[in-house]
Amino acid sequence: MVDVRIEEPDSNFTGNGGPKKSFFWSGLFVLLVVAAIVVVYFLSGFFLVGPDQVGLIKRFGKFTKSVGPGLGYHLPFPIESVVVIDTSNLRKEEIGFRTIRTGTYQTYANESLMLTGDGNIVSVELVVQYYVGDPAKLAFTIVDDGDIVRFTTESVLREEVASSTIDSILTTERDTISIRTAERVQEELDRLDTGIIVKNVFLQEVAPPQQVITAFDDVNSAKQDKEKLIYEAEKYTNDIIPKAEGEAAQIIKDAEGYAQERILNAEGEAERFLEILEEYEKAPDVTRTRMYLETLNKVLSEASKTVVLDQSSVLKLLDLEGSVR
Repeated sequence: MVDVRIEEPDSNFTGNGGPKKSFFWSGLFVLLVVAAIVVVYFLSGFFLVGPDQVGLIKRFGKFTKSVGPGLGYHLPFPIESVVVIDTSNLRKEEIGFRTIRTGTYQTYANESLMLTGDGNIVSVELVVQYYVGDPAKLAFTIVDDGDIVRFTTESVLREEVASSTIDSILTTERDTISIRTAERVQEELDRLDTGIIVKNVFLQEVAPPQQVITAFDDVNSAKQDKEKLIYEAEKYTNDIIPKAEGEAAQIIKDAEGYAQERILNAEGEAERFLEILEEYEKAPDVTRTRMYLETLNKVLSEASKTVVLDQSSVLKLLDLEGSVR
């Protein structure tokens, strides 16, 4: 006897022997996923550059080109990549302090305290403003633009302070130091090929250290008092010298006038004497008598009392009342 067994078809096959529909859909799903990944991969190359920015495209790490504002595209990573740099906004670095928030600052003594050329210590706080001149150099030459600007500026500033006295730094040399620092920082950044342009350097605060500010104020006060006394002395000198010179000139003028007067009087007396001499030689007795009478007239006209003696020249009684004054 033959044993015949009839079995159900294998569930992995259809009636015609092909794969089931579920297998087909699974393969299609995998294919779609792979395609989506490929599409997303290539779409990752799109990038957006803002109106104040520039995009720098690198291929295998090497800079190839720059693109302006708008939508751009580069080959996906790791073939190409983009670095977006802000070129228009003004950047700044602070030396000797940091701004915590508006109106609130924190001092960094390790940066602000500097040695002057005359051996004093001064606290200097500075702000340097800069912008990006060459984005490619900035992106591919240096790691952190803020650090290099801050370190370079601090180094140059210390050299400038060390070549000046504390009095000049606190008074007349502030603007000069700012200008020289800006120029030298720019030269150093150009030498390093950073692509950074320095716009301004401002000395925010220049003062003695807090620990010695009282003593420094006392010294300044003493200097001001000294300068005030010197000014007053010079003012008095400038006032008294012209007066003394004027008085001396007046005395000299009066003396010259008096001398001229005496000379003229002497010349007049000499001429009068010569005239009298000439008359005397002509008539000695008459001239002598006339001179005697003229002298008596001059003397007696000034006397308060006149006494006339007779020929004996004896004065019997002389009333002295009123004679003694």
